[in-house]
Amino acid sequence: MRTHHGSARRHRWSHGVIGLVVGAMVAVGGPAWAIDVKLSPEEAKKALEAGRAPMEKANSPEDVKKVLQQASLVTRVGADPEKDQCGASAILRTKRYRLEAFGRQEAAESKKQKKDVRMPEEFIQKVVDMPNMEVEVQLCGDDEYFAEKADIVFQQKGKNIRPVDISPADRGRKNDGAGPAYRSRFTARFGYESFDPNAKTTVVVTLQDGQTMQFDADFSQVK
Repeated sequence: MRTHHGSARRHRWSHGVIGLVVGAMVAVGGPAWAIDVKLSPEEAKKALEAGRAPMEKANSPEDVKKVLQQASLVTRVGADPEKDQCGASAILRTKRYRLEAFGRQEAAESKKQKKDVRMPEEFIQKVVDMPNMEVEVQLCGDDEYFAEKADIVFQQKGKNIRPVDISPADRGRKNDGAGPAYRSRFTARFGYESFDPNAKTTVVVTLQDGQTMQFDADFSQVK
């Protein structure tokens, strides 16, 4: 399920804006990061600036690639695909990172148009008001349709937390090298009110053949 905007201008801004959360400092138990469920206008502005600044400094396609890779690296949970290509992992697309992605888009458009371009306030407010966190799961299997009808839950404090909805998995792409032949991904959305954004979590994925994959995710350490 994706949100479609009524005008071409809105679609241009919203298309391709993806990402994860950077998190906020919490006082209890000392400095730590945690998923932001609520963001003040000041925090939203800082998130935009945090995303815009590194993209403004990126002067080549390689620099841009590094900026995007770093954004994913610090917010991914599960396996690191650079070290384990077929290890199960997930990207958490939350409010703070979406705002940082807006900031990166502002910088890119500003360079392209050679003038300052800023995201409309209504778009920023929609992100702040989002009720769900999007989770993109990446995993490997033995045939190109192995992830079809995959299911996912968060396990926290002895409870299974189900998503609001799950989008169909991508058709598997061929893997290079050893291990399972294909890799795929799918996206699920979890209501912010349904899980603890500071808790250690086990992500459990169940495939249609009954096979399960799981990995730990400490949400309190997500950046």
